[in-house]
Amino acid sequence: MRTIEFIHETRWYDLPDQVRSQARRCLLDTLGAALGGRGTELSRIIHDFAAATHGGTGARLWLDGRTVSPPGAALANGMTIDSLDIHDGSLLVKGHAGAAVVPAALATVPVDGDRPVSGQDLLTTLVIGYEVALRAGIALHATVHDYHTSGAWNALGCAAIGARRLGLGADQTRHALGIAEYHGPRSQMMRCIDHPTMLKDGSGWGAMTGVSAAMLAAAGFTGAPAVTVDAADVAATWADLGTRWRITEQFFKPDAVCRWAQPAIAGALALQRSYLLPHAGIERIQVITFHQATRLACRRPTTTEEAQYSLPFPVAAALVHGHLGLAQLSGGGLDDPHVLRLADRVELLDDPELSALFPAERVARVRIETADGGVHDSGDTQARWDASAPPTDEELIEKFRWLARERVSAARATELVDVVWNCAELSDVGSLVGLLAAPDEVAHTDRG
Repeated sequence: MRTIEFIHETRWYDLPDQVRSQARRCLLDTLGAALGGRGTELSRIIHDFAAATHGGTGARLWLDGRTVSPPGAALANGMTIDSLDIHDGSLLVKGHAGAAVVPAALATVPVDGDRPVSGQDLLTTLVIGYEVALRAGIALHATVHDYHTSGAWNALGCAAIGARRLGLGADQTRHALGIAEYHGPRSQMMRCIDHPTMLKDGSGWGAMTGVSAAMLAAAGFTGAPAVTVDAADVAATWADLGTRWRITEQFFKPDAVCRWAQPAIAGALALQRSYLLPHAGIERIQVITFHQATRLACRRPTTTEEAQYSLPFPVAAALVHGHLGLAQLSGGGLDDPHVLRLADRVELLDDPELSALFPAERVARVRIETADGGVHDSGDTQARWDASAPPTDEELIEKFRWLARERVSAARATELVDVVWNCAELSDVGSLVGLLAAPDEVAHTDRG
């Protein structure tokens, strides 16, 4: 089976330079999201839950240090990445692979150092996880009617990582994929859009499920065939495995909110910059966009999750603050009177033509009316940092430092950047695991 051969036989030298570079970029960006996410109440709860219910050895909780089982670490660290909603993603699957495959890959690195994992192997394993997860997601969306969270399909990428790390045979790997698909959280994404809570995108649960699936298969547990991999009607999705690299098609996020809101944020900020619009002079904001984005209708969020699955609030907050991180989406940031004034002035309009472009394109048009009678139109705008116009390495590094500085010292952030950026030269990634596991250096004073 081609998929199983790809999982076990792909080596660093098989990867094109662009893929190698993207693996490093995705690793750094995802870890930045995790560091920023450690300030959330969601992360605190799930870390304590993992320590209490997933005891054992083999992995450690990030910015915490407690030792847990690999599935427990994958769960807590994956949900921490998801908690800030600023990690990479893919348009076609309407979701995220990295939020699951990065914590799964690091959770399966032996902590005792007896079997060191090289940086090249870690990056290669990440690529394999992305490629399997994204194709499983494309296959799932093409064959079912409901829109499921990312955990439903990124679990298979994590199972592939676990199978490779454990050296499973072909039959065991097939069972691991089947177990992961069967137990992956096929939860309905729009329920969390309409009722934002800490459930988020299911990626932590997908990571835990995928790692568990590989461990179960290694012990002889059997699973039904994974239809998103084996079924005849999805064969075309897997035909280009190893020749088309889906990891290079990832988008990155400049702001910590749902991607569906980010075209409107980009349009609003572009108008503000072009016409030098002070936020106090803005009287009305009209956002014309695709249907799914208009479902992000919460104007006055009371939690970080409600703020992240809103469109009026982050557009307003971006106009006031210029960028959106945890400080703008939690605690006192949710009560900012300047932001709330603008959020109440945002009108959402569903445009059928823009809806027809979704999910391959996410487009918004923003019109801003000012107190002096001015009317400014952004025209059709897409989110920043799409795959067609990705951030530079320097921009991603600066984003990482921005997210990391609330949780770790500048020296530790610099060390993390150096280790990740030079990961391919490491004979043992234990130094990276240790840097991530050490407790954070900032008091937990603002959890949203």
